[in-house]
Amino acid sequence: MYRFPLPGQEDLSLVLCGAAGQGVQTVESLLVRLTKQEGFHVYASKEAMSRVRGGSNSTEIRLAPRPVRGLLDRMDLLVCFNKGVRSNVRDRIGPHTLILGDLEELGEEFSFAGDRFVHAPLLATARELGGPVYAGIVAVGLVARLLGIQQERALTFVEARFRDKGASVSQANGAALRRGYDLGARVAEEQGVSISLRRGTGLEGRILLSGNDAVSLGALAGGCDFVTAYPMSPGTGVLQFMAQNAAEFGVAVEQVEDELAAVNMALGAWYAGARALATTSGGGFALMTEGISLAGIAELPLVVHLAQRPGPATGMATRTEQGDLDLALYAGHGEFPRLILAPGTLEEAFQCARRAFDQADKHQIPVFLLTDQYFLDTLYDLPPFEGLDREPTRYVVPTEADYRRYRLLDAPLSPRGIPGWGEGLVGVDSHEHDEAGHIKEDFALRVRMNDKRLAKLAGVEEDSLDPVWTGPENASTLVVGWGSTGPILDEALDLLGRRDVAHLHFPQVYPVPPRALPLLRRAKRVVAVEGNATGQFARLLERHEGVSVQRRVLHYSGLQMGVETAAARLEAVLEGREG
Repeated sequence: MYRFPLPGQEDLSLVLCGAAGQGVQTVESLLVRLTKQEGFHVYASKEAMSRVRGGSNSTEIRLAPRPVRGLLDRMDLLVCFNKGVRSNVRDRIGPHTLILGDLEELGEEFSFAGDRFVHAPLLATARELGGPVYAGIVAVGLVARLLGIQQERALTFVEARFRDKGASVSQANGAALRRGYDLGARVAEEQGVSISLRRGTGLEGRILLSGNDAVSLGALAGGCDFVTAYPMSPGTGVLQFMAQNAAEFGVAVEQVEDELAAVNMALGAWYAGARALATTSGGGFALMTEGISLAGIAELPLVVHLAQRPGPATGMATRTEQGDLDLALYAGHGEFPRLILAPGTLEEAFQCARRAFDQADKHQIPVFLLTDQYFLDTLYDLPPFEGLDREPTRYVVPTEADYRRYRLLDAPLSPRGIPGWGEGLVGVDSHEHDEAGHIKEDFALRVRMNDKRLAKLAGVEEDSLDPVWTGPENASTLVVGWGSTGPILDEALDLLGRRDVAHLHFPQVYPVPPRALPLLRRAKRVVAVEGNATGQFARLLERHEGVSVQRRVLHYSGLQMGVETAAARLEAVLEGREG
């Protein structure tokens, strides 16, 4: 007998594994939407090799009666479509993992699993239906039957999903789903597989979104009306969302020849009065740094979405890492202020993306929104975002005849005009300049202009987005994280159940929010958890703020750290066995 959830668990972890081109992502899309419709809270995340066809990719789907947002190491069900399962999936197979796959395809690959491997002829059934393309829909039926979803409800859902492709395609996929249900019934009866997963409550009105969706919607809420990029994984998802929805939201989208063009087009758009977004990855961002420096001296707003992946150079193009914080922190020659945001949840992604446009416009600075492949490809259910139709605040002013773009005032911000709105000329320059924007090699003026630009950082600090504290208020040990580690660390610490440890999550990493400093300094021990090899945020805290970080938990394999791994490594640090 195989009963799920396992003792002590209330959720189910399902992993789908197959080659690129076998439709694993289609199966994921169908299952998460079907199961959410049927009353389960849903989380999904994918990892893929850098191939168009072949290889071995996987998707994890968590189903639970409550919202879940973290990647698990545990696998309850593993459904395999092809042989050659990679070590990152194989190593997660535990003593209670049930493996479903086609013996004809997989051969002896899972012979070590004994009776925990169950022959499920997905490919053979698909060929009987007309070809291997139907294997994914057969798998959807198999899983839906094991979950106890009524066949007619699933059939209505699947046929509706394929209706746009014509009646014959819709009916063929419906037939494949029925065969999957037959297969699921046989597996349940012959192997004694039983899944009794409680449904959730309060799912009415909740929506399914990915990290790409949340970043894009936040940018639109912030008034984004121009998007430019050279495609580079994993930053391309935002470009795709904007291109697909450009007409609906009134956004101009331009795929350019390289990242130099992307950043300079974005700067030109801001100069002309638009609110522009450039989306890229680390290698593309590196090419943008001269343009970023131009934004610094010209005091032009700029928003760049930097979707991180492992480097250096091409690195691992379809994998994840938090290795570009230093790149964003020090990008561009010369000294000038900037803001770096790094959301950990989809709600934060929406808020941070919207905030990026407000702060860039208000303070006339570049703002960098740091995400990563894991975050962008993660999907779960959540309440709809509020304020999508709220008009963003705009900080440009009409110009007078005597307008001077860089007027020196008591405050560091000079009013920003745009060409054609008012009577004045709006001069900008990449050289050091006078108040009107003319080149000026005046040493005293240089000091005043540089001080003026740097003084804007104080205003950015005043507007800081505070970190999020989770756990006991009087905790002696503080676990510090940023970006996509947030939900994983929350769940890991909940798993440990210690009353002497709390988590401080930073959706804004630079400047370090002033209200975070007392929290950091009162802790007896600070442990930084990061997805890079050198502890870049820990180093920022030490170098810029004088905060002592006693321990580091670093993860940089190209895969996200799972909840159980995070809990085990934190426990080792807390007990003095690591770090």
